[in-house]
Amino acid sequence: MLKQYYEGKQDRKDRKRAYFSTNNKQKYKLTMETFYDVIAGDQLVLVDFFATWCQPCKMMHPVLQQVKEVLGDRIRIIKIDVDTHAALSQQYQIQSVPTLMLFRRGEVLWRASGAMPKAELLSTIDPFLQ
Repeated sequence: MLKQYYEGKQDRKDRKRAYFSTNNKQKYKLTMETFYDVIAGDQLVLVDFFATWCQPCKMMHPVLQQVKEVLGDRIRIIKIDVDTHAALSQQYQIQSVPTLMLFRRGEVLWRASGAMPKAELLSTIDPFLQ
C-alpha cells in the first residue's frame, strides 16, 4: 500500500490487497508469501501497520513520504492494513495503530506504536542504515 502514499489513492477494488514500492516504481500486489520474501531480504524495510479509520495513521502519510524522499533506495516502506490482513497483524501482535517496524533479513530491528515526526523517525532509522 505504499503506492497509495506516492501515486494517489488506492483503487477500492483492490482494497483487500497490500502494495509495496519497488526501486523501479512499478506497482506489485503483495501477497503474504512475498511479504515474507521482502522482509527477509538484505534491504532495510519499514513496515507501517495502519487502519483506514485511524487519524494518527493518516497523519503519518506525509511523514512517510518525506522519509522515503530523504532515504530513497536505501529503505523500502510497506504499508499493511490491519483490518484486511488480520492474521499478519496477529502474528506480529499489533495492538495499536499506527505501529512501525523495521526489518532486515527477517529480523525485527525496531518497533514503535503511535505517530512520530519525520526527524524522530529518521534519527531512529539512521543507525540501521549502516
